[in-house]
Amino acid sequence: MRALRILLIFVVIVGGLFVIADRVAVNFAEGKAADKLRTSEGLAQTPDVNIKGFPFLTQVVGGSLDDVEIGIQDYDAKSGGDSIRIADLNAEMHGVKFNSSYSSATADSATGTARISYDELLKAVKKQDVAQVAPGVTAEIVGLSYGGGDKVKVAVTVKTPVLTLHPTVLSAVKVTDGKVSARADNLPKTGALDLAEGRIRAVTDFQQAIDNLPAGIKLDKVQAVKDGVEITVKGSNLDLVG
Repeated sequence: MRALRILLIFVVIVGGLFVIADRVAVNFAEGKAADKLRTSEGLAQTPDVNIKGFPFLTQVVGGSLDDVEIGIQDYDAKSGGDSIRIADLNAEMHGVKFNSSYSSATADSATGTARISYDELLKAVKKQDVAQVAPGVTAEIVGLSYGGGDKVKVAVTVKTPVLTLHPTVLSAVKVTDGKVSARADNLPKTGALDLAEGRIRAVTDFQQAIDNLPAGIKLDKVQAVKDGVEITVKGSNLDLVG
């Protein structure tokens, strides 16, 4: 019995030391991966990297990691030739493999979310030219906000030679041809001003590209939320670093 007790104590001690060593190793690896990602993506801040699964050391020996979570704040993506800031970008990489020197890594697939504030999306949309919707009549989008449910409220200013109108519309958002697109449910009411549907929709409806996301992940779906639009992203066969 005494020998068995000693054996059990030894196993517990060795197991505890292994767990401590494993956690120290994973914390070190997460820090190195975050620094590498910051450099490769040109980030202003060091991202959060969380390597999932236990034990970590046996995954390293096998040359792959089950799942790696990445969180990036204030990521500058591309929108046409300009930049657009993503407030929060969170992605989970699945089946992460790295080479023997740990200088490069790939992922079998990835899923995640990205949130863009309405103010930031508006800045990108407003870079479009003011539209002339009729002789002497111009219109432009001047505001984007949460419209309730899954809708975005689009505020428009219509200027005529005699008056200025400020109609709003509710628009559904979705991903179309890899871009965030919005289409008004109903056209704005402009009183006595009669505008052709195609002309006014050229203002109220828009498509906005969101490119240059980390590791080449792409837009999948989008929905309106209270503090912006939340985009679901995904990808496969991704080059993470290297």
